[in-house]
Amino acid sequence: MNREQTGTDGCARSALWGRLAGTWATAFAALHFYWALGGDVGLDTSAGPLATERRLWFVIAGLWGVGALCLLGTLLAWSLTKGRLRGIPALPARRLAWAISALLLTRGIGIEVLLLTHTTHLNTSIGDQQQAWTLALWNPWFIAGGLTFGLAALHAGRQADTKTPPTPDR
Repeated sequence: MNREQTGTDGCARSALWGRLAGTWATAFAALHFYWALGGDVGLDTSAGPLATERRLWFVIAGLWGVGALCLLGTLLAWSLTKGRLRGIPALPARRLAWAISALLLTRGIGIEVLLLTHTTHLNTSIGDQQQAWTLALWNPWFIAGGLTFGLAALHAGRQADTKTPPTPDR
């Protein structure tokens, strides 16, 4: 395989993972906006008692706020497919994508481990149905998001490395 084919393949993979991360973030934003507008499907198994109470701070920060952050994540993910976003260099975008990946993976894996090891504090604060849905759906969803952002950052870094022009020898 020649160098041009490898570069093109790397760009395609970078674009693929960036699009998948963007799609993940957009879907999560849409779900939070649905809940913020009064939808309740899945909210009780996600947020438990907060969902039934719908306190103002929860709706503003937990639903609208998280939805808005997810849309910013969508922009970041799409920027990784291009290498930059309106003047923002690729390196800070990749670092931010790595940070998002770490946050999502820590949340998904950390809560999964805490629930599976029957940590006393968590077991008294959530019901059996909420725990089952968290183990089967929500934590894997966070893990999938963390993996897609991590792979988008990884492949965007490789794409940037292949685009870097060689320095002339003196």
